[in-house]
Amino acid sequence: MDVLSLIPRHGKDTLRIGDSNELVVMENFGSLPKGKLVLENHGLVVFCTEGMAQFDYDGRTIQLHKNDLFLYMAHSISGNFMASVDFNCRQLWFSQSEMWDINIHSNTGLPDLVFLKNNPKVSLNEAQADLLDSHFHLLCRMMRDNDVPLYVDIVRSLAGTLMLKMLSLLRGNNNLSAAISEDKSSLHGKQLADRFIQLVEQSDGRIRRVDEFARVLNVTPKYLSHILMEAISRKPSEMISFYTINAIERRLRFTAMTMQQIADDLDFANPSFFGTYYKQHTGMTPVEYRKKYQRGEE
Repeated sequence: MDVLSLIPRHGKDTLRIGDSNELVVMENFGSLPKGKLVLENHGLVVFCTEGMAQFDYDGRTIQLHKNDLFLYMAHSISGNFMASVDFNCRQLWFSQSEMWDINIHSNTGLPDLVFLKNNPKVSLNEAQADLLDSHFHLLCRMMRDNDVPLYVDIVRSLAGTLMLKMLSLLRGNNNLSAAISEDKSSLHGKQLADRFIQLVEQSDGRIRRVDEFARVLNVTPKYLSHILMEAISRKPSEMISFYTINAIERRLRFTAMTMQQIADDLDFANPSFFGTYYKQHTGMTPVEYRKKYQRGEE
């Protein structure tokens, strides 16, 4: 069976900024999809409010009950969905670029990514669930009031607060610190992977070859790839392209730099190669992305 791309829906109780899929909130979501699905461009947080659901997630069986919080990470594959007739949940979809806009990346690191990949679900107590639900309601109320000044900034601020609260619950209820400290055998690999991520982020899109990072870390590209796959189930090239695309989009969105200037700044051979690289990874040209942002469709 083919693996289909899972994308946020339109319709009742689904809220977004304009027509964009960068940040989508679903206040009520009772139906489950069919088939085998993968999230390619988003992360997804699911908060179960009624009933129960069951599905496969990267080779594991996940069951959600009332007050369970689940993080569906990008590139993870799910399928075999089943649910009770009274199942309902709230959902928050967010793209990689939206994570940068609401500054969540500065509060997450490799330990979070590794741990949350392996422990994507927590069960909340009533007090925690009530507080989380109140955050959802406030965000939904604000997203419906789209005529107020600074609408986009307010929505992103509230979404950032909600996502930080979710991260706090996932960390605290799963006891992130204890889980990391007890895994002594893979500490060296995690440190190496963490250092790689730091170097990629610091390069700000200017270094795009795996062997260059491997040389700085004094390891072979093959060993670096092995460590990354063990730590976060990602290839080094995937992480490099992720940070490179974010570096490009920051320049497209927040500066008046020309395509030539961005290509020069990020050490691309020429604007044509720069444009080809961006389109291969995003499906649109840099000019199309800038125009989309300037129209307020982000």
